[in-house]
Amino acid sequence: MKALRGENMKSFILVLVGLVALLVVGGVAAYSFMNELGVNMENIDSGSIEKIKDKVSNVASSESSSSSDGDIVSEIVKFNEQNGEGYYREVTYADGGFRQYDTESGNLIGSSYESDQANLPSME
Repeated sequence: MKALRGENMKSFILVLVGLVALLVVGGVAAYSFMNELGVNMENIDSGSIEKIKDKVSNVASSESSSSSDGDIVSEIVKFNEQNGEGYYREVTYADGGFRQYDTESGNLIGSSYESDQANLPSME
């Protein structure tokens, strides 16, 4: 096997540095995500793991739920003026309908679709 020389060595070092940078960025993102969920790395219990599973499930379910034709036109985060605090994510579909999800819990809090009305929180 020939030793790496000149340009090959530079390319190898650049790839290696890129991989290290990717690992560092991924680690920071994972730490930030875990910290946001309130997971203390020294004291991980089943409750913390359940929080993570719920968060991932909320993201997956909110991405998989769609209108009858499934074409998302826009997705924006807005201040929840009706509640006076917090934010919600509004997803607008090609058929003109929309769904609103709480950014903290991922729960559906508003919708223009009749089929969603039974799943919305009570306004009373």
